[in-house]
Amino acid sequence: MNSLPTVSVLGLGNLGRTVAERFLEAGHRVTVWNRSAHRAERLRVGGAVVAADPAAAVAASELVVTVLLDHPAVREVLGGATAGLAGRTVLNLSSGTPEQAAELAAWVTDQGGAFLAGAVLAVPQTLGTSEAFTQVSGDTVAFERYRATLDRLGTVRYAGAAPELASAYDVAVLAGMYGMFAGFFQSLALAEASGITGAEITELLVPWLAGAAAVLPLFAGEADAREYATETSNLDINRAGLAAILDSGRARGVSDDLLAPLLARLDQQVTDGHGEKSLSRVVESFRTGTGETVRA
Repeated sequence: MNSLPTVSVLGLGNLGRTVAERFLEAGHRVTVWNRSAHRAERLRVGGAVVAADPAAAVAASELVVTVLLDHPAVREVLGGATAGLAGRTVLNLSSGTPEQAAELAAWVTDQGGAFLAGAVLAVPQTLGTSEAFTQVSGDTVAFERYRATLDRLGTVRYAGAAPELASAYDVAVLAGMYGMFAGFFQSLALAEASGITGAEITELLVPWLAGAAAVLPLFAGEADAREYATETSNLDINRAGLAAILDSGRARGVSDDLLAPLLARLDQQVTDGHGEKSLSRVVESFRTGTGETVRA
């Protein structure tokens, strides 16, 4: 007799389909549902039960995993299955804000269920390996009950009982990723404007960025302590360098829309007399209403 928890996966995009596959491979009885039913066919062949609707999927399993587009989609789909949520645990892997996670947790709890929020920091094909990382927050008892099940997805870290914590980590990490992509797209455009291919510039850029990433823990420590004294790469130097990059791009017809806002913040820091401070001090231009004292 199979003693593993039963799992339902609602939403079978690239991530949801892979989540369901990993649970199937681990021996769980898996039920799936997707608005476009043809997406479930491969999983049906692999042993999953295909539910006719969200209510049937929720009723089928102890653990209900939602992998939909966003928070409104989760509310819409689960809204038709409220009668079956009592006694179930909902793990939401869909995108959303911390505020939306807290709201969804309260709603699921009102239906008699337990709620976990999960943020998958991985591409789907790495799920189940050490390269995949999932941040989870919410009901502590539910997390402990299903921790071994969640381990099927890769490395799992419990952030805490507050349901919004996983989303808070998620948006902060992804902000860094999209900032990197913005710089990369600017790099491609600048290179092309000078007759350099994307492949050529990327061959240099990847090791450069890997090396540059080593300074991030130092910057984080400065930002946490709000102490920005430095004897190395200060705001004056970086402001001049970024201005030259944007000037070069404009001269070649390359848009500065992505990085010009960063230059404006560096300009303000220098204007306010902080030119000799660490580049990390620019974070103060993003902080609002913290009431904290900046010491240097």
